[in-house]
Amino acid sequence: MNFILFDDKQIKKSLLPLTYFRPVSDIRCGIFTIKEKWTHLLNGPVSVLSADYLSNKFPVHFENDNVYINSALLPDKNLLSAINQLQTNEQLVYKNKTLAFRAEKLSWETCQDFKGKIIVYQKPVNTIEKLYDIFQKNGEQIKMDYDLITRNRSSQELSQTNVKIGAHPVFIEEGAVVEAVIFNTEAGPVYVGKNVKILEGSMIRGPFAALDNSVVKMGAKIYGGTTLGPNTKAGGEIKETVFFGNSNKGHDGYLGDSVIAEWCNLGANTNNSNLKNNYSNVKLWDYTQMDFVDTGLQFCGLIMGDHSKCGIATMFNTGTVVGVSSNIFGGDYQPKFFPSFKWGGQQYTDYRYDKAVEVATAVMKRRQRNFEGVEADLFEKVYELVKQIEK
Repeated sequence: MNFILFDDKQIKKSLLPLTYFRPVSDIRCGIFTIKEKWTHLLNGPVSVLSADYLSNKFPVHFENDNVYINSALLPDKNLLSAINQLQTNEQLVYKNKTLAFRAEKLSWETCQDFKGKIIVYQKPVNTIEKLYDIFQKNGEQIKMDYDLITRNRSSQELSQTNVKIGAHPVFIEEGAVVEAVIFNTEAGPVYVGKNVKILEGSMIRGPFAALDNSVVKMGAKIYGGTTLGPNTKAGGEIKETVFFGNSNKGHDGYLGDSVIAEWCNLGANTNNSNLKNNYSNVKLWDYTQMDFVDTGLQFCGLIMGDHSKCGIATMFNTGTVVGVSSNIFGGDYQPKFFPSFKWGGQQYTDYRYDKAVEVATAVMKRRQRNFEGVEADLFEKVYELVKQIEK
């Protein structure tokens, strides 16, 4: 069977701004992205079917016989078993939501309304459908992914300059440099990727993951449920936060219950609130409603879209959503929804497209990535899409 992860239109929109530059399956939760989780469990290639403008960077592979899996699903063995038993034109459904189906070649549009013989799935499912699902489920996903990535493998030896508390393991990949660090693994394991540097004086609680080439700065205080995607720099105090990768929070300041996409930079002493003073539920901007919606959560911090930046000592209020490619600065608390391609603070203006491209080019070059071809084309298409969605 040929496996394809397809985006549900409504879910993809509810996960904006994080899904402007990626399909749902490219969201990182735990150690892996959703696509990487499925690839590990299926033990073979998986492709992606999403909006047409993403197809050059995230191509789909069709065969005559395809199994389409809802890309918001976090996989488990029971779900995998049920999907593998699907026959042609059968549809696996849980509480009126399509989980997977088996069919011939279909477009993204026709995927949305596929009707086949319904097979009811009886067990509960785990999904990423709201922005806050990512940081809320991150700790448990780190534990699950840890078992996948370390199975039948041996860790590099933990240097005696480090202190380890707790029974869960610390797994260190080849090339990682970890000295004079305190690890507390009482609540979960710690995964340290290839060529990661965790500098002296850092204090880290599991479950925690730092992926390849990441850097934890001196004296960092990082709580459980935190993931640093590849090439991330992290410092200061961080709690239950997911960095997709290629982003920086290199200095002091607090970041909690948050999600930071790629190519972002948080200026020194940037802080976010993750709890309201009156302890009431946090409201968060929802792109499906184009309004603030009650999350039902007491703790919810900052969601920042790709290519956005903020200046020194920026203050983000509880439940703030920042769109893509915006540049934020100023001494006051920032708006709780800061749209895409904007420049400023409480008072903002349009971010000139040529200037946004100039910054994106410089930022990607620092990590030996070229802003040209597929990347430049996608950036332009997102710029046009923003105009339609964030009117």
